[in-house]
Amino acid sequence: MKDQRAVIVHIVDDDDSMRVALARLLSAAGYEARTYASAGDFLIAADEPPSGCLLLDLHMPGPDGLALQEVLRRRGHHLPTVFLSGRGDIASSVRALKAGASDFLTKPVQAGVLLEAVRAALEADAPLRAERERRRLLLQRHSTLNERERVVLREVVQAR
Repeated sequence: MKDQRAVIVHIVDDDDSMRVALARLLSAAGYEARTYASAGDFLIAADEPPSGCLLLDLHMPGPDGLALQEVLRRRGHHLPTVFLSGRGDIASSVRALKAGASDFLTKPVQAGVLLEAVRAALEADAPLRAERERRRLLLQRHSTLNERERVVLREVVQAR
């Protein structure tokens, strides 16, 4: 990934010291790190739809990481997700991965392992991100057409 500065890594973890340490590590690696103390804080504060990568604690008070992952999936937000857990179990990790998580790491995690997981998640998501952006631009352009132009476009498309 060439321009990491443009990439936001959202860190959702209820442990203050863990959030600070992860944010420092990711910032030092060239990412923009944003931190949230809970799933609810993320849902309230994140852009709609959120962009970048999600570094997500599994166990938190209130909605846990799996619940947040499910909410994002239902809303159609496909954010590459790396789970972190101090007490992960096989069932939770399988559930997270089946729901689309890129990786599942256990705390404490080595800096290199974490950075590689974030890099790999973003790299794997790059073609999907490009397609989502292409669709967004097409919809934006379509919204600028007047009714007559939309009718003509529809007829051109149907003539194929």
